[in-house]
Amino acid sequence: MCAIVGIQATRPVSLLLHSALISLQHRGQDAAGIITEDQGKFYSKKGLGLVKAVFSNNDISELFGNSGIAHLRYPTSGTFDALNEIQPLYVNAPFGITLSHNGNITNCEVLKASIQQNLPRHLNTENDSEVIINYLAYQLQKYCKLPSLTPDDLWWAVSNLFREARGGYSIIVQIADKGMIAIRDPNGIRPLIYGSKKTEKGTEYIIASESVAIDILGYTVERDVAPGEMIYFQSNQKPISYTYKNQTLLPCLFEFVYLARPDSTIDGISVYTARMEMGLALANKVKKSLPNEKIDVVIPIPDTSRIAAYELAMKLKINYREGFIKNRYIDRTFIMPKQLSREISVKHKLNPVKQEFYEKIVLLVDDSIVRGTTSKEIVQMAKQMGAKKVFFAVASPPVLFPNYYGIDIPSSEELIATNRTNQQIADEIGAESVIYLSLEELTDALTKLNSKIKKFEDSCFSGSYIHE
Repeated sequence: MCAIVGIQATRPVSLLLHSALISLQHRGQDAAGIITEDQGKFYSKKGLGLVKAVFSNNDISELFGNSGIAHLRYPTSGTFDALNEIQPLYVNAPFGITLSHNGNITNCEVLKASIQQNLPRHLNTENDSEVIINYLAYQLQKYCKLPSLTPDDLWWAVSNLFREARGGYSIIVQIADKGMIAIRDPNGIRPLIYGSKKTEKGTEYIIASESVAIDILGYTVERDVAPGEMIYFQSNQKPISYTYKNQTLLPCLFEFVYLARPDSTIDGISVYTARMEMGLALANKVKKSLPNEKIDVVIPIPDTSRIAAYELAMKLKINYREGFIKNRYIDRTFIMPKQLSREISVKHKLNPVKQEFYEKIVLLVDDSIVRGTTSKEIVQMAKQMGAKKVFFAVASPPVLFPNYYGIDIPSSEELIATNRTNQQIADEIGAESVIYLSLEELTDALTKLNSKIKKFEDSCFSGSYIHE
């Protein structure tokens, strides 16, 4: 899970890209980067950390040009703190190409071999994004009648990527003096959407991982990039679209559970509405699972579970309370790179409000349980505040398997649900019981919001991988 943004405008884009990254900060905390283009020359600023730490006002003012791409890194391949892996990436031939990528290529070694056997290119990292940019550069160098570049040339390169690459990926590529392309894998696993704005000087375009970046900058959402689609954007021209054969829309289920902002819409589904539906479905499950318990209060684990928890509480007519106060200056614990960082951060991130727990039967609601670190600490805090009983409701199924399509869900051995029953999970985190939505219940709650989606990429719950 990373964030990618591209803007082709009639004015300088550096501040627009910076604002878009701030709106997408939840998708990556490890590193940030912007590359702009002005008359064939690229200007770059990249660094480790949050957007506010990487870019100064002076940095933004020195990123010239009306076109540019940006990236927030949440590492799922390569290393966690390597400066040479911070995107956008750049290669100088042919043309000068920059790239921002969100996702994982699962057969990266196959693409790497294809490059190095046919046109040796030196690769500096183990990062799949570097393989992608060099693969596309190799295809263009092989096929184009340099120095010209046509839409068909670009489609040749991208269609070969679709044919050879496996995994889930969304990509934005900027080519010096030639325009920008948006690419989404043939299963549409990782999200990508674009919007436009009409100005006196022409139409501007923005491409982003989530619609919230488009909304915040005052653009109008056009549509999601389709699975297996390449869209070519050139200044003051209508976008040109190519679509690969055999495409199937299988968006990542975990985007709706946890990753995306609630004010985003992904593939026609409002994330906010999706989480409301999860809460209503979870209310039915809690009612069946705890028929003889008189729950005093429903308390969400901030922030992602709030919407589901509120809908659950309203349906079951139970008091909803904010029992944990979140420190806004602590990063999302799920996407922290090391287990020790997560363990330390939980105590800094949340502080309980004692009166909401004391002498009460409490139902905690969270979006998911992955390793169980946060859940165990939270249940312990609730009991230290005097809760008589703590039940734990989860708005998704047990996470049982690794994810290979761009989310850092680890090996099965690190997952708390592996080889444990629900009661054993409850015992491990210190709760009286744990109530999960089933995969069928979760899928049913979301597919009714968009009849065109019949199935999701759900491998971390089901163990069913698309490319097996």
